[in-house]
Amino acid sequence: MSRRLVWPAAVLTAAVVALLSLAVGTRSVPPSAVLDALLHGGSSADALVVRSLRLPRTEVGLTAGAALGVAGAALQAVTRNPLADPGILGLSQGAAAGVVLAIALGLANGFGGYVWYAFAGAVVAACLVYGIAGRGRGGASPVKLALAGTALSAMTAGATTVVLTSSSATLDQFRFWQVGALSGRDAGTVVRMLPFLLGGAALVLACARGLDALALGDETARALGHRVALVRGAAALGATLLTAAAVAAAGPIAFVGLAVPHLARRLVRGGYGAVLPLSALLGAALLLGADVAGRVVRAPAEVPAGVMTALVGVPVLVVLVRRRGALS
Repeated sequence: MSRRLVWPAAVLTAAVVALLSLAVGTRSVPPSAVLDALLHGGSSADALVVRSLRLPRTEVGLTAGAALGVAGAALQAVTRNPLADPGILGLSQGAAAGVVLAIALGLANGFGGYVWYAFAGAVVAACLVYGIAGRGRGGASPVKLALAGTALSAMTAGATTVVLTSSSATLDQFRFWQVGALSGRDAGTVVRMLPFLLGGAALVLACARGLDALALGDETARALGHRVALVRGAAALGATLLTAAAVAAAGPIAFVGLAVPHLARRLVRGGYGAVLPLSALLGAALLLGADVAGRVVRAPAEVPAGVMTALVGVPVLVVLVRRRGALS
């Protein structure tokens, strides 16, 4: 594909997937009826399905997918690890632990209420990882960050399992959220996500030039006038905000944050000023497309979006890795 067509194609793909998300489901709605419901409202059955059920679901899919795509790109730059994703620093597990504790203690009901506890869990995880990795010579190097994040993820997963196995009510509520699904979300979910999404995106985008410099190595980045620790910390904080919002709204979705940045870097030239926005578009299209596919493959039953991203995405990632190896 011509690189000049990448951006229009990405926007068009996201728009088409959004339209399909509004039209496809147990009750099929013609595209003309979808547009009429969006523009004019109404009280018909089609309008109620589109506006009350599918529009919030579509909004959550687009925003959560975009957040995971940008967070993954930022973390791959921060750690200089092509296999990094929101789980590499323990962020996803930390957010999940926050949600589990909120459910177990009766502090939150519904997906919109999870976001604050997911954010708290992700922040605690990020602070612990940076605290552990920052000890000793060399500070928080990419390798030490990855190792600390992996260790913390394992420990947090174990603690979460202890809480879940001791409370059947918590397990029942958490199980539905854990699979990574977009169904059952209301219009307020995205509103509660917005402060985290906007703050995280602003932080990461502000670090774009610094992330380009980090790709050349810490010493080169310092020589170019960048404060390496500040860039790495600000980008990681932005990724934490984005991950917390996405995990709270959609559950721990796998693969999106890992594979989307690879695809974005293959499609555009230039630095993270282009990779980050394209990762947002591709992440939104991928997650929502997986959700739409999940409604079709076993209709009238549904396969959760988190399952579909793994089933559809892993082969794509294998192809990308093989091509990358062939070029190296």
